[in-house]
Amino acid sequence: MSEVMEEQDFIASGQQEFLTFTLGEEEYAIDILKVQEIRGYDGVTRIANTPDYIKGVINMRGVIVPVVDMRLKFHVGEATYNQFTVMIILNLGARVVGMVVDGVSDVVALNAEQIRPAPEFGAALDTQYIKGLVSMEERMVIVVDIERLMTSQEMGLVDAVASA
Repeated sequence: MSEVMEEQDFIASGQQEFLTFTLGEEEYAIDILKVQEIRGYDGVTRIANTPDYIKGVINMRGVIVPVVDMRLKFHVGEATYNQFTVMIILNLGARVVGMVVDGVSDVVALNAEQIRPAPEFGAALDTQYIKGLVSMEERMVIVVDIERLMTSQEMGLVDAVASA
């Protein structure tokens, strides 16, 4: 009973929970409601003629799941795979997508007022997938609109891979 009450208080307070993860030296956050599960990085089946950031597909309990390496997608250095590499499985409506990151940090609750708009960089940097920036203690966290990114036109190849 108290758990339900706490959840209602949380929603009424206007807070939202985000899962934070790292890519290189940077920290990112995504809406936790989009996260289905977190698992270690497994080998993937490579699909020919896909961009380098689409690592391939995995079979997860009978569902073919495309896997995107976010380090390659965001151009954050070379992708290395070790025992700390993590795959976040996202549930985006009718689509399940795997997202490879360096590590998962924490779950944080944020108010809308804490998220500052991303600065405009002109054509040099595409910020349409960034909800904003949050200053937390000594670090800056980039809040990503993961559903907008994964369902974008440029990621349309994910649909093609998933139906292959």
